[in-house]
Amino acid sequence: MFLTLKAAFDHYLREAFERVVIDNNASEDATVIEVDSVNKHGILLEVVQVLTDMNLVITKAYITSDGGWFMDVFNVVDNDGNKIRDKEVIDCIQRRIETSAGFVSSRRGSVGVMPSEEHTSIELAGTDRPGLLSEVCAVLADLHCNVVNAEVWTHNARAAAVVHVTDYSTGCAIRDPKRLSTIKELLCNVLKGSDDLKTAKTMLSAPGVMHRERRLHQIMFADRDYERVDRAGLRAVEEGSSRPQVTLLNIEKEYTVITMRSKDRPKLLFDIVCTLTDMQYVVFHGMVNTGRMEAYQEFYIRHVDGLPISSEAERVRVIQCLEAAIERRASEGLELELCTEDRLGLLSDITRIFRENSLCIKRALISTKGGKAKDTFYVTDVTGNPVDPKIIDSVRQQIGQTALQVKHSSSLARKPPHQETTKEFPMEWHLTQLPIHL
Repeated sequence: MFLTLKAAFDHYLREAFERVVIDNNASEDATVIEVDSVNKHGILLEVVQVLTDMNLVITKAYITSDGGWFMDVFNVVDNDGNKIRDKEVIDCIQRRIETSAGFVSSRRGSVGVMPSEEHTSIELAGTDRPGLLSEVCAVLADLHCNVVNAEVWTHNARAAAVVHVTDYSTGCAIRDPKRLSTIKELLCNVLKGSDDLKTAKTMLSAPGVMHRERRLHQIMFADRDYERVDRAGLRAVEEGSSRPQVTLLNIEKEYTVITMRSKDRPKLLFDIVCTLTDMQYVVFHGMVNTGRMEAYQEFYIRHVDGLPISSEAERVRVIQCLEAAIERRASEGLELELCTEDRLGLLSDITRIFRENSLCIKRALISTKGGKAKDTFYVTDVTGNPVDPKIIDSVRQQIGQTALQVKHSSSLARKPPHQETTKEFPMEWHLTQLPIHL
């Protein structure tokens, strides 16, 4: 009888208080999204993932999930810095958060699972080196695998990629076991082309894959890219004040407080929350505040076992992993955008031209839609320094002046003046400002 009454009361609470409120009047310069829900492990990541996937920029966030309830507020804008005013977009945000947070039923069984019968997913991890992506793309082209979309990250001398391919003749996922075995074997040979002691990894999965960006974090974490290495040729820009500042402090054996300062960029909060979640930490309270150039984040966390960080080794590891999460997606180098007709071997040809002109790809985002390829590459020279403009002119002449456009060079961006950095406020001040509607 007691359990029946408790279940009925819990159902009443969910019906009465679980909701998503999207308000354009609460802030002068941002759309405010409030999410109230029964708390569960991973819900913060699910909500942040929805906002990130919809290309919303989170300028501020207030997080609280103590006492069994999740009550978070996010200030968001679009990529142009404007409020979200399109009613269809607002309705889509609300539906997706409600589905992700479990307000309504969904066919998704876990965070980031995106069923698909259209492609085969290939996951790669190995030592980064100039021309690596070109060699991978050449193998795929020779095997008549068409790359429909992909994302490539490099960090700390390691490289990881999630590549979605189809059979060129059928346009569908590749299912033949012998062919899949051949693809895996040849790609492993490419990744093992260095003298590094770490083992190269190639995985092929059937249709139905995890959220691509979350999976990249997991691949690089498993590859231990957070461990610093001393290697000739790595840029000095990775040292000193340009690196993120991460500090940890325990408070009365209840929480570990993490504070982070770094250059602001899109998807930063997702990368942080993704890493903490996959490391089995829970954010109980937190705030995010972004200035014109800098982001400040403060989280009160515990491990899923209810304990704060208790050892020096664990403290160091968490700091290293958060630094790596911030740095992996940092847009290092010159941004090049390719827009042209898609065809088999296109990516192989483009990356070969980059390699022949001594361009090193630091990060890449590959996509195709409606027969068109739209790819973004971040490139440096082989030593990690800015590329000579004459080389870029030569590359554009070979690929096509209209097809390959230069966007901007983030590595040459001016450092923010001291007065533009975000002010730091005590955590208690932020939490008292959290609007909660009952």
